[in-house]
Amino acid sequence: MSNENREDDHPVLSEEDQARVDHFIRTGVNATEKRPFRPILLVVLLIAVVTGFSLLSQILARMAGVY
Repeated sequence: MSNENREDDHPVLSEEDQARVDHFIRTGVNATEKRPFRPILLVVLLIAVVTGFSLLSQILARMAGVY
């Protein structure tokens, strides 16, 4: 690998391409619309999952004769 100055090696973009690149850079990576975070829904979902696993473990314990 040579350490030559490569400033003259890069291609120059057309005005249309440069405009698209500039637009992409301005919008950013995470420029999509997102729904607001709802912590209550997360808590309800967590309670439902824990309750479901608890009920499943109780059913399996009764079927296995533990209780």
